[in-house]
Amino acid sequence: MAFGNSFESSHETEKFLCERLLDPNQPISERFRALFSLRNLRGPAPLKALVLATRDSSNLLAHEAAFALGQMQNVDAIPDLEGVLEDLSLHPIVRHEAAEALGAIGLKSNVPLLKKCLVSDPAQEVRETCELALRRIEEQKNVGNNDEISTGVASPFLSVDPAAPASSSFSVDQLRQVLLNEEKGMYERYAALFGLRNQGGDGAVSAIIDSLGAGSALLRHEVAYVLGQLQNKAASVALSEILMNVNEHPMVRHEAAEALGSIADNQSVALLQEFAMDPEPIVSQSCEVALSMLEFERSGKSFEYLFMQMPEVQ
Repeated sequence: MAFGNSFESSHETEKFLCERLLDPNQPISERFRALFSLRNLRGPAPLKALVLATRDSSNLLAHEAAFALGQMQNVDAIPDLEGVLEDLSLHPIVRHEAAEALGAIGLKSNVPLLKKCLVSDPAQEVRETCELALRRIEEQKNVGNNDEISTGVASPFLSVDPAAPASSSFSVDQLRQVLLNEEKGMYERYAALFGLRNQGGDGAVSAIIDSLGAGSALLRHEVAYVLGQLQNKAASVALSEILMNVNEHPMVRHEAAEALGSIADNQSVALLQEFAMDPEPIVSQSCEVALSMLEFERSGKSFEYLFMQMPEVQ
């Protein structure tokens, strides 16, 4: 999800958004509206609310809060993100996002904990995320010194990616071979994925869709996320199959649901409505949020709260 500029806001605005985010009685879509609004605000109150949300009973909301903190690249969030990563009582999807956020912030001081969790975390998706985060931090020291990695190039999708995209000098076929090669390291495959995303075109989209069959749930979830960024209807069938597969990892099904919401053809919407009743909350809540975002988009309104149109707080 793209992140724009930061904005100043009034105390009343911040109070409203923080309370809305942390209120478990609010619909999950309303809490996400508050989260997406808070991630663009500066100051200690939005940061504190997002930090508190990383331990919410909704694993979907908690993971999204950790993701937002990473995208904001606020060093003040590091101690809390480290606490989330180390807390094995939290869902792996939340710990994974905390590790990715630490990689996005990119400080060398995060390396020891990431190395520890690379070995000790019981969840493969968390260990693989630690591997990615460590490599990303390492790559930040080598900007401009590596012909194969365009680390210094900003994402055209306004996201802080967990790996730098492979250089545009590689062909789609070369990147496809890397992405689909199960023997390649996770960082190299992620770099190929983002390289294909940035190049675009039918061949690139086809290669990305084919990688939904990768052995790693972490990679499959990132592939679904990227297909959501691309909003290419050619991915609808493959994403639908993932959402319908109850044996697939919830983090992959969650990203497939969000991607289908971005593509938003009639079949995708019908499927989201069906799986909004899924017994896995990560999946059902993802469908609910995706449908709500689509409803706002179709009505020409902003899913994020517009600060000049905030409700009055009594």
